[in-house]
Amino acid sequence: MSIIKSKPTSPGRRGLISVKSDLYKGKPHKSLIESKPKKGGRNNNGRITVRHQGGGHKQHYRIIDFKRNKFDIPAIVERIEYDPNRSAHIALLKYLDGERRYIIAPSKLKAGDEIISAENCEIKVGNSMKLKDIPLGTNVHCVELKPKKGAQLARSAGTSARLVAKEGIY
Repeated sequence: MSIIKSKPTSPGRRGLISVKSDLYKGKPHKSLIESKPKKGGRNNNGRITVRHQGGGHKQHYRIIDFKRNKFDIPAIVERIEYDPNRSAHIALLKYLDGERRYIIAPSKLKAGDEIISAENCEIKVGNSMKLKDIPLGTNVHCVELKPKKGAQLARSAGTSARLVAKEGIY
């Protein structure tokens, strides 16, 4: 991965750092995509309800595993891919039992890394565990608001949440 710094010709370009990432160039995994119909600003009657919508490139929705509910089975990161439906990149995981799933890729995750979802596992990039088992002061992403509902907080690219306190049953 190469980092490109630009000349500070304007205030917007002064702090700009472009990253040429090592994203997978091929097609997404076929069993983990579904069609995404275009709305084009039309409602169910076909009438324009939002002006200036329409066109754009055809997109497929990637089915993302926001629950990470495959516990105690290690997975290998096969590749990091671009996702047109969100700002963050996605990682294709291959579990030891052969199942594949997409997750939102943390910033330092790369192909070949081994990750796991478990109750007591190592604190490292990509691992998933309950909030009660994570030490205070740790940066986390893809946080559930309610147990078994799926990640709802800190899912966008470059975002994280810091665990500062534990109250009640959480």
